[in-house]
Amino acid sequence: MPEAQVTLAAIAGAHGLGGEVRLKLFAESVESLSRLTAVQVGGRELTLKSVKPGGIGAVACFAEISDRSAAEKLRGELVTIPRSALPPLEEGEYYHTDLLGLPCESVEGEPLGSVVAVENFGAGDILEIEKPDGKRSMVPFREGVADLAEGKILVDPVFLA
Repeated sequence: MPEAQVTLAAIAGAHGLGGEVRLKLFAESVESLSRLTAVQVGGRELTLKSVKPGGIGAVACFAEISDRSAAEKLRGELVTIPRSALPPLEEGEYYHTDLLGLPCESVEGEPLGSVVAVENFGAGDILEIEKPDGKRSMVPFREGVADLAEGKILVDPVFLA
């Protein structure tokens, strides 16, 4: 079975004439991308020559893409890496991708749903939880509200609207 891929960015279009592309970042920062040398784009491996801040995202240059026409063909493609290529985590740290799909329960063990998205609007991570009835709620990923414990999220049901 192929290894799970983690999406770091989406290609928004060409930048300039030399094959650079504009990226919409899903990674934490431009620096997190600059540590990489190889990424997957549209099912093929590309060599990341450089990445720098650009507007509200970043601008990247791939060794295999040398002109605007080739760069424009990448519009809409995702930039991914294997999960195993991510740096190791310290105690208490997590990757958003690792939270997706986790079951959510009350402290008493009552099933409350599962994590379908993780957002961060500037004040900390927010979990989007799909409840068994299909409705969704957003819950702050904070101690005492939603805690990561043994492969699941323990949620205070008071926060599920």
